[in-house]
Amino acid sequence: MTQAIRFHSVGGPDVLSLEEIVVGEPGPGEARVRHHAIGVNFADTYYRTGLYPVPLPNGMGVEAAGVVEAVGPGVTEVAPGDRVTYTYTGSPLGAYSTDFVLPARHLIALPDEISFETAAACTMRGLTAGYLMRRIHDYKPGDTILLHAAAGGVGLIVAQWAKLLGLRVIGTVSTEEKAALAKANGVDEIIYYKRENVAERVRELTDGVGVPVVLDSIGKATVDASLDSLAKRGLLVCFGTSSGPIPPIDPMQLAIKGSLFVTRPGLADYIADPAERAELAGELFGHIAAGRIVINVNQRYPLAEAARAHADLESGALTGSTILTV
Repeated sequence: MTQAIRFHSVGGPDVLSLEEIVVGEPGPGEARVRHHAIGVNFADTYYRTGLYPVPLPNGMGVEAAGVVEAVGPGVTEVAPGDRVTYTYTGSPLGAYSTDFVLPARHLIALPDEISFETAAACTMRGLTAGYLMRRIHDYKPGDTILLHAAAGGVGLIVAQWAKLLGLRVIGTVSTEEKAALAKANGVDEIIYYKRENVAERVRELTDGVGVPVVLDSIGKATVDASLDSLAKRGLLVCFGTSSGPIPPIDPMQLAIKGSLFVTRPGLADYIADPAERAELAGELFGHIAAGRIVINVNQRYPLAEAARAHADLESGALTGSTILTV
């Protein structure tokens, strides 16, 4: 039997429960993966709360790493025994489990140099960092960026990748502990967003010019400060909403503030093409294998304690990446 975290109604972390289910054999185009480690992402809470509606009851999670146990008819991407990792958005949910059947097209070959725990901690976050650094803007060495949640899972990877590109990183954090972690991973300047005016500090640190790019995963609580931190014709990248959905933005305000650009990207659109996904994954895993990017797996929870992981994640107290162990 498979052990899996499921939820039958939307709500707080307490709606998550550990159940025994039958996974079955993979059908056409599918593979069954035995999980060794599972990624916990803030986006998982959106399914649990109903912000991202899904049919109920349902499983939980969209990221894990493990070994292919079986494949269905027509599968050529992987074979039994292959080490793989995966991340995706939407259906089917179910990565919070000991094993899982999913479309084989989502699976990514995992190099021997990358552990299952590292892969589960960085596939979604790392590919997100990859498109933020390599696809969303043509950065130039010496550019300064503002990075919100700089001590988070994506933030720590982005900061390290940014340094490889020769960028100066201004990072926002809430505590001295998070500041130390962010600086150890490449952040040059720290802004304590709970006690400092972010936009004013950005202007001070950039001689009044502002930054060409703001990377904002927080959303509602930071969008105004992000816009006010941009240089003329700057780009605001809203790639997350941990504080709540972003309110409507008046296009005229974008003109008034300096002919600004705003984008709300989704990872799915940057990894939908298998070749592009393989290229981003290859670059990510190459940096990790060579030690140029270090994945901070700072929290581990047993699968049965997924609810506690969600509660801790939503508290804002966690740093780096979080995984479930099986």
